[in-house]
Amino acid sequence: MLQLTRPMAFIDLETTGVNLSSDRIIEIAIVKVLPTGEKQVKRKLVNPEMNIPQASSDIHGITNEMVKDAPTFKQVANEIKQFLENCDLGGYNSNRFDIPLLMEEFIRAGMDVELSDRRMVDVQHVFYSMEPRTLVAAYKFYCNKELQNAHSAEADVNATIDVFMAQLDRYPQLGHTIDSLFAIIGEDKIVDYARRFIYDDNGVEIFNFGKYKGKSVAEILKNEPQYYDWMMKGDFPLHTKKKLTELLNKTLLKPV
Repeated sequence: MLQLTRPMAFIDLETTGVNLSSDRIIEIAIVKVLPTGEKQVKRKLVNPEMNIPQASSDIHGITNEMVKDAPTFKQVANEIKQFLENCDLGGYNSNRFDIPLLMEEFIRAGMDVELSDRRMVDVQHVFYSMEPRTLVAAYKFYCNKELQNAHSAEADVNATIDVFMAQLDRYPQLGHTIDSLFAIIGEDKIVDYARRFIYDDNGVEIFNFGKYKGKSVAEILKNEPQYYDWMMKGDFPLHTKKKLTELLNKTLLKPV
């Protein structure tokens, strides 16, 4: 049984697509697991204020007609923020998709949400570390069940919780706390949620993509300031640009 010191909120999103910069949330399901083991559920359909491509609707079954009268994310942002207050976060592929996209939506809504003190458990990471598979296969492998209604946000997030609990039972070396879990699988040292910047072993912010991958962000911004302009004009997530600006300001303020 997982031993929690504060609630863990498992998140699953259905979206208009997979581009962190341009796509939007159309359904969000959050199951909050309390330290007592009790679960609290919040599910919302969201009007993305853009067209849902047919290819996306074919996957999750949500159409433009279904969300036309739903609230926009901006209208539910404060409710979602409060529900996630003081929670660690979990999900399936959530560190690379759900959480970065959710943060993009908060920024668009003009809401400052800080997650630096939260632990983020990506059940896919645990799964891939132990038994590389997909969510449907994970559910079959760990729970010996067929996943019904796959790509329904609430079904997926509940299946994710079941898989995570089964992982803790199957691998006793993972322990039953968040700290013991990360001691085994490791914890990503990221600067922005899209992982364009990460920390190296010395805690220095470095590029994690492109021609400067592995290079100090501060050094590149100092020696090639035009690279900042290129990124700010480029198709990068808002949170990435926010962190880039913070890094630039830190570089400018650093004594010579």
